Amino acid sequence: MSDAALLDKAHALSDKIVALRRAIHAEPELGLHTPLTRDKVRAALAHLPLTWREGPSTTGLVATLEGGAGPGRTVLLRGDMDALPMPEETGLPFASTIAGRMHACGHDTHTAMLAGAAEVLCAMREKIAGRVQFMFQPGEEGHHGARFMLDDGLIDPLPDAAFALHIMPDSPHGLVAGRTGALLASADQFAITVEGRGGHASMPHQTRDPVPVACEIVGAIQAMVTRKFAVSDPVVVTVAKIEAGTAHNVIANRAVLTGTMRTLSPGNRDRLPAELERLATHIAAAHDMTASVRIERGFPVTVCDERAVALGEAVTQDLVGEGRFVRLAHPIMGAEDFSYVLEKAPGAMFFLGVSHEGDDWRQCCGIHSTRMMVDESVMPLGTALLAGCAVRFLEKGFS
Repeated sequence: MSDAALLDKAHALSDKIVALRRAIHAEPELGLHTPLTRDKVRAALAHLPLTWREGPSTTGLVATLEGGAGPGRTVLLRGDMDALPMPEETGLPFASTIAGRMHACGHDTHTAMLAGAAEVLCAMREKIAGRVQFMFQPGEEGHHGARFMLDDGLIDPLPDAAFALHIMPDSPHGLVAGRTGALLASADQFAITVEGRGGHASMPHQTRDPVPVACEIVGAIQAMVTRKFAVSDPVVVTVAKIEAGTAHNVIANRAVLTGTMRTLSPGNRDRLPAELERLATHIAAAHDMTASVRIERGFPVTVCDERAVALGEAVTQDLVGEGRFVRLAHPIMGAEDFSYVLEKAPGAMFFLGVSHEGDDWRQCCGIHSTRMMVDESVMPLGTALLAGCAVRFLEKGFS
C-alpha cells in the first residue's frame, strides 16, 4: 500500500480517531494508572487481531500485530495516555469533566492517532511481514511510565526500530519536524536546603538568615552555568521555587530551593550535580551555615537515529509532498520519556503542527497551556505517518 493510500485510509477513520480523542480528553487521568483511558483503548480496538500485554507497575498496554506474510522485523509505535494536574479553560464541549485535570500536552491525540494506526495496519495484516508493537503508555509527565513498561517486560522482544509523534499546537498546520541526534534534553530535579538559625527579623545579626544565602546561590548558579559549561553543549538550570519563612517579622531556620536541570549530553548530566553541590555547600559555609543538595534523576536525553529521521522525512514527503518536513536546527530543552525506548532501540520522535489552518500559529497557545487547542483535522496525517513509518521499516529497514 502506498503512503498516499495510507493517508486515504486514515482520513476514512477520521470520525473514529476524533471520537476517541474527545472521549479521552473529557476524562483525563494522571500518572502511571489511567484505567479509564486504558479501557477506552481496549474497547476501541477490541475487534482487531491484536494480542495484549499489561504489567504490574502501570496500566500501560502493548498491543502486538503479527503480520500475515511471515516473519520479519519488529517495529514499535508509541502513544502516551496521561494528562496534567491543571485546570482547563478551552470552553470546548468535550472539555475535562474532572476538576484540576487537563489533556494540555496532547496525549489524548497521541493515543487516538496510534489507535488509528493500529486500525490501518490491521486492515493490511496479510501483506505485512514482521511484527508491529503498539505501545499505549501512561505516566509520561514525569512518572517514568516508559521505563516501568520496559522493566515489566512488556516490550519483548525489543523492537528493531521505534517511532513516536508529539503534537505542537503552536507550530504550522500539518508541518512535521524532527532532527538527528539530541532532540530533547535530559531532565533532573534538584532541591537545595540551606540551614540557618532563625529569630526576630529586627535583629538579623543574632541569627543566621538563610534567605540572602539562598538568593546568593540562585545568582551563583547562573554564573556557574555560563562559566563552567560550554555554550556548544547547552545546560539549563532553573530555580523555580523558593520556600522560607512564616511571617513578615520572622527570620526562618531554613530556605529550600527547588528546580530543574536540563542537559543535552550524558557527560554534562553526570557532572552537573557535583558542581551544584560544591557551589551550594561552599556559599553556605562562607556564611556559617550548611547546605544539602538532593537530586532526583529524571528522563535521559532523547536521541534520534539519523536513519529513522530520514525514514520519517521520506514518509512525510510521500504523504503530503515536499516542504512539509522540517529538520530542526537545534534541540528543544523540554524532556520526554520516549527517551527510555530510544536507549533500547534506534528510532525517532517527530513533532506534528496542529494549529488551525489559516491561524497565526505564533500566537497559538502552546502545550501545557490551560487554553491549548488542537485542529483535529490534522490527526489523520499523524495516524498515516505512524503507519507509514511502520510499513516502510518493515519492508525496507533503514535502507
